[in-house]
Amino acid sequence: MNDASSHTQDRPQGWRPATYYPDPAIKALDPRFEKYWLKLSAVERLATGLRWAEGPVWFGDGRYLLCSDIPNQRIIKWEEETGAVSVFRKPSNFANGNTRDRQGRLVTCEHGGRRVTRTEYDGEITVLMDSFGGKKLNSPNDVVVKSDGAVWFTDPTFGLLGNYEGYKAESEIDPNVYRLDPATGKATIVAEGVLGPNGLCFSPDEKILYVVESRGVPNRKILAYDVSADGTTISNKRIFIDAGPGTPDGMRCDIDGNLWCGWGMGDPELDGVVVFAPDGIMIGRIALPERCANLCFGGVKRNRLFMAASQSIYALYVNTQGALGG
Repeated sequence: MNDASSHTQDRPQGWRPATYYPDPAIKALDPRFEKYWLKLSAVERLATGLRWAEGPVWFGDGRYLLCSDIPNQRIIKWEEETGAVSVFRKPSNFANGNTRDRQGRLVTCEHGGRRVTRTEYDGEITVLMDSFGGKKLNSPNDVVVKSDGAVWFTDPTFGLLGNYEGYKAESEIDPNVYRLDPATGKATIVAEGVLGPNGLCFSPDEKILYVVESRGVPNRKILAYDVSADGTTISNKRIFIDAGPGTPDGMRCDIDGNLWCGWGMGDPELDGVVVFAPDGIMIGRIALPERCANLCFGGVKRNRLFMAASQSIYALYVNTQGALGG
């Protein structure tokens, strides 16, 4: 599973390292991206051999990355100090999105259990939510934790569609975006009518919530909402990005409010990561030989971008930091 080689766009020959700087995989599409591009940094492949990589989350206190491998029913662990790759959890209940709460505990979306869970310090698993109004959730997909401790997550039907990334079943409830109150444990629907709600994240000041509408018609979209002053509701739904032929999936904001998005679907001109400025202009691209499903920032200074891309995990040092939270 472990592989230290690097970049190519030549699919038939597979992954190859960049042989010079700057790495040709990285493109500035707007002058604003230049400040974030470290010209002496190249895309690295940290691990391969997964079936569908998703939900990367960084544990700075342990200097390791966790990443879901959904069809293989496992969460894998990559250690920064040694590069070792191991199995963190198997079976994982078809785990998808992961994050950490404000106490550092792992929060996971599970397709198999149709639930959101928290892993306690002693390894015990607590179910945070598996139903709403007496109806089972669909297949929780992606999750973030706001600074007030509230858990926000999306619940599309993707894990119910077959037996590859979950268990085939009938949906009992519409796909929604939920907020789970940290004090009361009460869940509320914060967004309805999103067609295939997928990745989500907050802007650095938590005044905007971004949500990927992955079944948008005719194209996928990234929606934006204003977050209320008390942090409990959202309003003013609008299209932030019409993805056209692109396939945004998971995403995270950096400290300047730029949106780093997993992208692509079988087209080498699309596969990888794209970066949008806060005004919605695409300013940069990181080409990968695989579609990128999700990403997160990590490393000692939160300046290393980890990318879960189809069958592999990639990384790139950048000249910014991930926004706290999420």
